[in-house]
Amino acid sequence: MDAEMQNIKKWVIFYPIYINSKKTLAEGRRINASKACENPTCAEIYDCCVHLKLPCAIESEKAYPRDFMQRGRVRVLLKREDGSLCNPAISSRKQLMLNVAELVPRHPGRTKKQEPASSSSTAVASKSGKGGKKKR
Repeated sequence: MDAEMQNIKKWVIFYPIYINSKKTLAEGRRINASKACENPTCAEIYDCCVHLKLPCAIESEKAYPRDFMQRGRVRVLLKREDGSLCNPAISSRKQLMLNVAELVPRHPGRTKKQEPASSSSTAVASKSGKGGKKKR
């Protein structure tokens, strides 16, 4: 197990903030905001990496240095010890980020969360339409 941990330390680090469309480049986003997704989690990134058939591991106790309140990161193996790619479609960190950012919005946990949120926002909008301007 100690040898496995030593290997994980050489894997690529992937913080959720890298693909968060709510963050600026100065705050740590690494891809175009139009291609990024809203507030990704480590679990969603991990599931996307598994879907892409890449070996990965979650480190939930780790924090992003620029925003230490943001907990968790994912370690991903892009290239094996001999230099061959684990997934030939993904050869760089940038391609990994773009592919994961494309998959996260379609994550099963995310699609379930968004349905109730959209129905409650329409209810709030209808309530706000009933009231008029208050006189001062």
